[in-house]
Amino acid sequence: MTAVRREAFGRMAAEEGGGEVEKFVLQSDSVRVEILSFGCIITTLETKDRDGQFSDVVLGFDTLEGYTRKHPFFGAVVGRVANRIANGRFSLDGKEYQLFLNNGPNSLHGGAKGFDKVLWSAQVLPNGVRFFRLSPDGEEGYPGDLKVWVTYTLSGRELAINYQAQSSKTTPISLTNHAYFNLAGQGSLDVYDHEISIEADSYLPVDDTQIPTGEVAAVQGTGFDLRQPVELGKHLQKFHLDGFDHNFCLHQGQDRRLVARVFHPPSGRTMEVHTTQPGIQFYTGNNLDGSLKGKGAATYSRHSAFCLETQNWPDAVNKPHFPNVLLHPGEEYNHTTWLVFSTA
Repeated sequence: MTAVRREAFGRMAAEEGGGEVEKFVLQSDSVRVEILSFGCIITTLETKDRDGQFSDVVLGFDTLEGYTRKHPFFGAVVGRVANRIANGRFSLDGKEYQLFLNNGPNSLHGGAKGFDKVLWSAQVLPNGVRFFRLSPDGEEGYPGDLKVWVTYTLSGRELAINYQAQSSKTTPISLTNHAYFNLAGQGSLDVYDHEISIEADSYLPVDDTQIPTGEVAAVQGTGFDLRQPVELGKHLQKFHLDGFDHNFCLHQGQDRRLVARVFHPPSGRTMEVHTTQPGIQFYTGNNLDGSLKGKGAATYSRHSAFCLETQNWPDAVNKPHFPNVLLHPGEEYNHTTWLVFSTA
């Protein structure tokens, strides 16, 4: 059984539009997760180690102010389009669209005020919570009135995140959750002792602004071959990598499939990622620099967390040979990602 309760978390400042922010607590025997109506943010995710001890394994803040200030999308749902769009530009039906540039020369995670920075309306479900918002035509430069539903449900050891959307005009859309994980517990120094595997035969090389070059490269014989588990710290050293911030190309299909697994030997915690999405962005917190004070006054330094963001491929709207990222009127966008926690 999953217990669900809602409580007040804070109030938005008047200049941010005001409004009450609620927190929703989902709890099973083995997982406890807290989610805000602001940005659909996962603020806490507690799971057991092999001795049955709970620890919070996601980075974040103790107060609403932490989330309303600038931060690297901790725990949030990002959109309309997750990841980067080159030069913030794309063309649809002969019309050019210009987005806000918030990542060097590119647009990242929906722009200046993406889905992570707005209040959503919430509906409590027997085993979770469903959030809804209408993203109006022209918001952040994107076409069409977009209705979006994000549903979190907890069943035992499994947290499911379902994304649905409908648009009045053709629009690109790619939604993901941007939780930062450390299976040793948030605030731990790094994730070098984590063992990771990703079920991908290819990945997307990027230019110096992190935009895919267009090549779909085989992982075989490279540092991007994570098909067998690798210990992250040793692997980065072996291949002289500064970290990962790359899309791994998953086997195509609408069915649920296991795409990544992370194991933390000291605690025994294991996290599996299952999804219907065509890609997964593996990011090792390369831009964390110790300047952010997180929960319990924790300092979040470089490589102190990892993200596994299930999504469409970056800049797909400008690369016709990438998986289709366009949602047309009368169609439904519908993807689900499952996070499964266990111990070994």
